[in-house]
Amino acid sequence: MTFYQELQLNQAGSKQMIKNAETKKEKAYHLFVYLFKIVITLIFCVAFVTLYSMIFGSDNSIVGVVVLLSVMTFRFADFGIHAPHALSSLVVIWGIMTFGPRLANAGNLFTELLVNIICIFVLMLLGCHNVVMCNQSTLLLGYLLLYGYDVSGKEYILRIAGMLLGGIITGIVFYKNHKHQQYKRKLYHIFEEFDLSSSRTRWQVCVTLGVSTVILIAGLLNFPRTMWVGIAAMSVLVPFHDDIKGRVKGRIPGNIMGGVTFLIIYFLLPESMYSYIGVLGGIGVGLSASYKYQAVFNSWGAISIAMTFLGVEGAIFFRIFNNAFGAFYALVFDRAFGKLVGLISQNQDCVSKV
Repeated sequence: MTFYQELQLNQAGSKQMIKNAETKKEKAYHLFVYLFKIVITLIFCVAFVTLYSMIFGSDNSIVGVVVLLSVMTFRFADFGIHAPHALSSLVVIWGIMTFGPRLANAGNLFTELLVNIICIFVLMLLGCHNVVMCNQSTLLLGYLLLYGYDVSGKEYILRIAGMLLGGIITGIVFYKNHKHQQYKRKLYHIFEEFDLSSSRTRWQVCVTLGVSTVILIAGLLNFPRTMWVGIAAMSVLVPFHDDIKGRVKGRIPGNIMGGVTFLIIYFLLPESMYSYIGVLGGIGVGLSASYKYQAVFNSWGAISIAMTFLGVEGAIFFRIFNNAFGAFYALVFDRAFGKLVGLISQNQDCVSKV
């Protein structure tokens, strides 16, 4: 494996290379490649988001994050359909992420629910047909981040411009990397294969309703940062049921550990260093292969932003509480949805026999 090829490995792959090294020299080499990858990735990410903030304003720095996530994901992931048709899907998806969050925030809680259901369902249908790719982790996360960091007026015009540029960049990267991928499935096959009797379709509907309703409930209860509740639910509602419990067990303790460690760092560091806690969290995510520890370090960046308007105690409390609420709600919702679908299927079988 070349130096460049080893740089392309994810955290788990890099750590496996280090673990399987037969000599100290080989282990030191793999460790160097791993740390080098984390450093250059972090530098690139910070530079990219900073550049986006400079061009489109600090209120739209989140657009840079969403574009960066999309580019890094769709270098490798595809939609499971013919590349030109997938590109058409990507245009629709990007339009949803550009205008959906603004529409959701513009109305009351119930119009927000309707907008979220429509937008999330379209994202799940067009972008998550190939469930193995786990594209919901990028598409829904991007949608919810833009929803949570909403802007209006001039800033929203700049956001549209930023999303347009980001969509073009993502589309170029996507098509360049996947144009030679051979798929017989076309865009219209996605709609033909939509079937409530299939586990994939049921999962898509479950995620759509689960994430949309938990955001509604959080809004009715006046939770701050309802975005966190939605992201927690989205993260837990994975397509393979056996993984859901593990996600809950990882996310809730992970955010508790994240809150506790953030508080310790907060008291140890001088005030001038607080802005770097999020950067430290990014490094931690890069070093983490497990979902639990990724949740720990992801919480540092989220808390460091939220403490500017919630205070450090409020930011830590609601980061933990909202994530626990969203994860637990997703677990209960998944079970209830499964039972409801089972009852409907039984009734349909009984009717067909009659």
